[in-house]
Amino acid sequence: MNQDYIQANEWSVIEEGFDAERVKSSESLFSIGNGAMGQRANFEETYSGGTFQGSYIAGVYYPDKTRVGWWKNGYPEYFAKVLNAPNWIGIQVLVNGTELDLATCKKVSGFRRELNMKEGWYKRSYDAVLANDAQVEVLVTRFLSLALDEVGAISFEISLKNTDGEITFIPYLDSGITNEDSNWDDKFWNTTNVSSSGNRAFIEAHTLKTNFKTSTFMQASLDYKGVSIPGSLDTSTDTFVSLQFSQKAEKGEKLTLTKFGGYTVSRNHPEDALVDAANEVLDVASSLGFENLLKKQKEAWAGIWEMSDITIQGDVKAQQGIRFNIFQLNQTYLGTDSRLNIGPKGFTGEKYGGSTYWDTEAYCIPFYMATKDEMVARKLLKYRYNHLEKAIENAEKLGFTNGAALYPMVTMNGEECHNEWEITFEEIHRNGAIAFAIYNYYRYTGDYSYIPEMGLEVLIGIARFWHQRANFSTFRNKYVILGVTGPNEYENNVNNNWYTNYLAQWCIHFTLEQLTKVKEGYPEDYKRIMGKTKLTPTECDAWKKVADSMYLPYSEEYGVYLQQDGFLDKDLVKVSDLEKTERPINQKWSWDRILRSPYIKQADVLQGFYFFEDHFTTDELEKHFDFYEPFTVHESSLSPCVHSIQAAKLGRMEQAYTFYLRTSRLDLDDYNKEVEEGLHITSMAGTWMSIVEGFGGMRVVNDTLSFEPRIPKQWDAYSFKVNFRNRIIKVKVTSNELTFELNGDNGISILVQGEAYELLPNTPLKVN
Repeated sequence: MNQDYIQANEWSVIEEGFDAERVKSSESLFSIGNGAMGQRANFEETYSGGTFQGSYIAGVYYPDKTRVGWWKNGYPEYFAKVLNAPNWIGIQVLVNGTELDLATCKKVSGFRRELNMKEGWYKRSYDAVLANDAQVEVLVTRFLSLALDEVGAISFEISLKNTDGEITFIPYLDSGITNEDSNWDDKFWNTTNVSSSGNRAFIEAHTLKTNFKTSTFMQASLDYKGVSIPGSLDTSTDTFVSLQFSQKAEKGEKLTLTKFGGYTVSRNHPEDALVDAANEVLDVASSLGFENLLKKQKEAWAGIWEMSDITIQGDVKAQQGIRFNIFQLNQTYLGTDSRLNIGPKGFTGEKYGGSTYWDTEAYCIPFYMATKDEMVARKLLKYRYNHLEKAIENAEKLGFTNGAALYPMVTMNGEECHNEWEITFEEIHRNGAIAFAIYNYYRYTGDYSYIPEMGLEVLIGIARFWHQRANFSTFRNKYVILGVTGPNEYENNVNNNWYTNYLAQWCIHFTLEQLTKVKEGYPEDYKRIMGKTKLTPTECDAWKKVADSMYLPYSEEYGVYLQQDGFLDKDLVKVSDLEKTERPINQKWSWDRILRSPYIKQADVLQGFYFFEDHFTTDELEKHFDFYEPFTVHESSLSPCVHSIQAAKLGRMEQAYTFYLRTSRLDLDDYNKEVEEGLHITSMAGTWMSIVEGFGGMRVVNDTLSFEPRIPKQWDAYSFKVNFRNRIIKVKVTSNELTFELNGDNGISILVQGEAYELLPNTPLKVN
């Protein structure tokens, strides 16, 4: 834990007291989004102190030219950047001619901000003494609408506390913005038109290179004593437009500026009608008004929580942590658009480019499968199918042939755009995560149709890649995979990473099984796919030969699979023997030292044991957990959740709870000292997994939903819901009783602690 200023609360994230040193961290923690756009919690009014400005539009990016010292063949030409979009939230506020700016105020008191996760709004309030001694009381409420996902709404209330005076509001739009992480300080946006009409204003702009066209829009109105105060055009430049509202106010009387703003984008509208589309959505927003739109916001979030909420009794910090994670996942992706995916930072920062990683398939799909309609997860799989041709092109750039597909480590449009060699070319295990997600989707939902319709083509491309990427070692008399990076990025360019080799072997076997199944059950799809891929029995035999003879490094001395061939050559000093001053090693050590160390950034062999738990005995899991966890520094956000699940499986509840608390409060408590850069969105799905799969012990066993619940001693009870094959099952766990409830019309068989039960609709099943 590196910060503790966030107050413990079951439904809200709350900060009290203004501290300029916390501003950037809080801008991340109080971020808001609605799946179509999002923004950091920047102040609406001017703030001249340190800040990280960020507003983002889903799916809009810029291909920032790769910056490296030495260009290598096959290197991605660009790194895709989620763009800091034109700013629509800005409101300059003047009190008797002096600007309201918390960085220059003589005094700020009563500062409080709250992110209400239950209802989906963000609120700030404070009292301030300005440089001219005017005392003001401020209350600002903001939300991004789920009902109208192109619209955000702001209510800015202010009153004078010690005098009468004139207050001026200058709401504005600004497209003269930049990204903090630009490689070459390129200009990302080109503004083409700035206009206003009455109390509305618009900035039309497009991204350079990718040519996404946008209209950033706003509408503002001022209310004083129930009377609407007219405004006028204030300033208009090539990249900026503002309106102005001024009113003399009596001491204690409140003025309220209401501002609607947002973006219309050529991804969703004809590019020559973006201002028209903006006017249409503003008409709807203004007809509803701020309060009615807020009411719809609360109703929409109530619907989301009805299915996705996890309750924890007796541990407020744990409760706050899981709800924060679920809230941010839903702010980032709601499954309404199969062209979109889930970036590691979501709408909360620019790090990682906002692009798609293997995190989606390994961590996020289970959350979306179980908390929403199965079509949401299917859209995430369709996203990869839509990018299959690009994955084949990515492989061709590296010399692979015959339709072999290498899915990108990082992408916006299917093309690889990561600019670190050891990741781009070596972390090829991402192919396996995509294949596993196809299997996992079918295993959980029972919907096989994705495989003959789309998934089998993806699997064929991946199997072709593994076949070509492996080579036969006469020394070992086995097929090997050389020069890779596994999930543990603290080892680069290693040979025979066990996780990668095991995944490759499994992918080929799974693909061959699906070919037989589709041939027998879906002959028309099989004929279409064979014609398209030109796959032959001879090629399939060659695949099988590779899979059947795959080398899997193993230590007879320790009785464990080796993370890679050279792991035992390292100086095996455990993490517990490191000085605390050496941690985190990624901030204290040279990269050379890290690569020679035994320290593991995140689950690697244990990631394989998580995916394929049913391939191994509990004793084998325990032996591998005891061997590898002591070398794991958990300096990846994706690490604690896997270890929490496995610790719970082994009955080590104190350890499981510690890992859970770390993953659930990773950002709230800033464990990695980097929260100001943005939140760890994709790992938040792992927090959900830690409870449902870890403590709840949920698995699919022989096509049946199974539970082996455990409860940490810190909790009195916990509960969650899952949508399993269109049946909603609620699970509640206490220290002495398990309760299962089923919503729907048809019963379902489940396993509880290995024993079969018939769960009937609206009839609670209690198991002691």
